[in-house]
Amino acid sequence: MIEEGRNAEEARYRALLELEPSSAGARETLVAGLHDESWRVRRAAAEGLTRLPEREAVVERLISVLGERDETGARNAAAESLAGMGLAAVEPLGRLLGHADPDQRKFAADILGQLKLAEAEEVLVKAMLEDVDLNVRVASAEALGHVGGKVAARALERILHDPEPLLQLSALESLAQLRHPPPLPELVRLLSNPMLKRSAYRVLGLIPQVAATELVCRGLGAESRSTREAALVALGTQASLAEPSLRPEMDAAVRLALKRLPEAVGWVASALESDDLELRAGALVAAAALREPQLAPLVAEVAQEERLVPEVMRTLAHFGPETGRELLASMDRLSFPAREAAGHVLVEMVDATYVPELVQMLDWGELDLKAVAVQALGRTSSLEAVEPLAQLLDHPELAGPAVRALVMLAASFPKQVAQALESALERGAEPVVLSALVRVGGTAMLPLVRRTAREASVALRATAVEVLAAVDPSGGLELARLALEDEASRVRAAAVRVLGQVGDGTMSGLLKRALADEALEVQLAALEAVGECGAVEQVAELESLVRHEDGAIAFRAVQSLARLGALRDEVLRRAVSHGDHEVVKAALLAGAASAEGVSLAVGLLGHTNWDVRAAAARVLGDSGGPECLPATQAALAAETDALARRALVDAVERLSGR
Repeated sequence: MIEEGRNAEEARYRALLELEPSSAGARETLVAGLHDESWRVRRAAAEGLTRLPEREAVVERLISVLGERDETGARNAAAESLAGMGLAAVEPLGRLLGHADPDQRKFAADILGQLKLAEAEEVLVKAMLEDVDLNVRVASAEALGHVGGKVAARALERILHDPEPLLQLSALESLAQLRHPPPLPELVRLLSNPMLKRSAYRVLGLIPQVAATELVCRGLGAESRSTREAALVALGTQASLAEPSLRPEMDAAVRLALKRLPEAVGWVASALESDDLELRAGALVAAAALREPQLAPLVAEVAQEERLVPEVMRTLAHFGPETGRELLASMDRLSFPAREAAGHVLVEMVDATYVPELVQMLDWGELDLKAVAVQALGRTSSLEAVEPLAQLLDHPELAGPAVRALVMLAASFPKQVAQALESALERGAEPVVLSALVRVGGTAMLPLVRRTAREASVALRATAVEVLAAVDPSGGLELARLALEDEASRVRAAAVRVLGQVGDGTMSGLLKRALADEALEVQLAALEAVGECGAVEQVAELESLVRHEDGAIAFRAVQSLARLGALRDEVLRRAVSHGDHEVVKAALLAGAASAEGVSLAVGLLGHTNWDVRAAAARVLGDSGGPECLPATQAALAAETDALARRALVDAVERLSGR
């Protein structure tokens, strides 16, 4: 029997989902579904009614269901459907607010609040102020929190003087939702009412003034947990709204209040672990005022909520030096977002006394923790930090951070850092060490660089060629000439890059030889260098390479010709017919300023690749004239790719304005 019932329910449910909205009798079929015993069927019926045509008639029919007093399920389903009817439901529901039955009027107010449309403001204000039934007035006040504007806010403020506490409470909650606090004296009066106190604190947080902070601080000492939490929420709201110049005064007021409370650290710690986002935001403000190191790990964990990361960072920065040690001791237990926040702050607060703990962190397994320790060691200004950092220079993943940390220490200990870097280089350390050594030791290191370029590993030889050119251009060119004969293609490619960066047109012969190198990376470096140093003698060679089957070579050839200002129309046409669409896009970009380039862009609006069509559209938007508009409009009408359409829409708009 149970299984049969389930099957029957599923059949009714599917029948409503598959019902054609335009079919005869669809409306009444769905209204009947509102009365079904299954909530799934009722929900399907409610959703189906929102899809029917003739919304005005559907709304009236739904309102009639609201009047069926003994059909609770149907009435609730009808209300759900009305909430999805949008503007068509506002006027009929406004009329329902005049119904003789207060139950009907309350339904109308509730649904108007769910619609969240400003058009309902006037009728809801009238109902809140004039209806004789308290429940209707309360429902109208609550609805205005979702709907109202300035008129509603002023009316809600008037309700705060009503003798009914329930109505006052609804008005306070709606003012909080509207983020429209009443004048401060009004809130002072309401704070003494136990029923209203919690909501009054919430609204008080919307006033970013020190006087309001002092009132909030009274709530921090309340016996009631709910009042304390409301005050914390108010603090978080105030902090988000206050001008930076006010924060020190606010912090001082909070600190004074919390220092009087012996259990403050405990309940702030509890609030930092709450699931309530607003409560955690307020707890951060309280933690910043307390400055208790034991709260630091809990504060850091709040960084798991991305929106609160700035306040987490500010709070941790307010803590004293002992906080750093508390964070260090907790790092291996923190979540990744918490580690990241703690690491940033830790790096700012370390000094020479932190070195032992930071060195101990280097033994931990997690790479991100080691990276934090390395960065912090660089900021300790301690000679004891040099050796542990030097030991990391052979570590592929930590050599870069270690080098940066050592360069920072070199400001205080240049000789010791230079010795550490030189020793690492002799052991065959990462190439980044050589660059750092020149930064620390200056031109005195150039003999070592030249020796490295001759005798070291391939990676170090390549780095040495480029490092020398950066410090001594003429010496770098001389070394680059020699390096063009190196057996390693990586070194030859580095030499070619140097020719492009510090050479001139006289390098043409050397670059011609590099263009014929057997290694692709050398050829690509040479193609770029030709354009960079202005070796116009190689234009003919570049033009021949535009047809190269390897797209990377053709791409660089087009770019270099454009850089030399030597991209002829004939070569441009050849480039846009290349099989690699990256070459085609490069040619489009290079020819964008020429008439031939614009003409080719028009033709490429029909290219098989969407990104080429988009690139052509961008060229026309930038450089095309009114004569390009018809072709661009036609391409837009035929385009199916969303990104290409976006580029075409922009092009049409720009071309239409010319």
